[in-house]
Amino acid sequence: MDTLLQLWQSIAGMAQKGSSSLDMPQLLALAAALGWASGFRLYAAVFITGMAGWLGWLSLPSGLAVLQHPAMLFGSGFMLFVEFFADKIPGVDTLWDIVHSVIRVPAGAALAAGVFGADSGTMGMAAALLGGSLAATSYATKVSTRAALNTSPEPFSNIAVSLFEDGLVMGTMWLATQYPLAFGVALVIALVISICLLVVLIRFLKGLVRRVRGWFGGEQPATQING
Repeated sequence: MDTLLQLWQSIAGMAQKGSSSLDMPQLLALAAALGWASGFRLYAAVFITGMAGWLGWLSLPSGLAVLQHPAMLFGSGFMLFVEFFADKIPGVDTLWDIVHSVIRVPAGAALAAGVFGADSGTMGMAAALLGGSLAATSYATKVSTRAALNTSPEPFSNIAVSLFEDGLVMGTMWLATQYPLAFGVALVIALVISICLLVVLIRFLKGLVRRVRGWFGGEQPATQING
């Protein structure tokens, strides 16, 4: 009973802290977090942010106030529910990512711009560039990772990575609003890891494509000529 009481007091303290207006470091961190998270979990980022605003845990900037509207919460919650399961099925996850290739990067830019858009056009444009770039980076990392994982017939690696992404979005949004400086450090580390991972995955996928081409079009004709 005491443990439950302490947990509730902790949540209440977080809510009270989040209900105050965001300062500049928190606004910058929120813009970056929305951009980064949109690249691999757009609907989760929208729903979590909107729900935090609706519950009073977070004082959303006016440019993001629409996210806490009940209609928006219902729509983003429904799409989050669909994406949660679609993202864990090998093959379906890649198709889902392809369909959303034209949505996630612009949405990440728009959400980041919404943090400052209602107050400063210059900061809104800068935030849009930041959010779009981060969304593109995280999206490219996600797509490359899933393409590599889908070369394996077992589904467990896809499910594990998808669950990791679910938790990563929640952790990203919480860290950005509660500890923006720590989030900045974590984001830099994540970017470095993403770039290194992209290089490795692209090399792996290129090698895989060359081998497949060799099986179907390269080695067989050479064997017939030598014969």
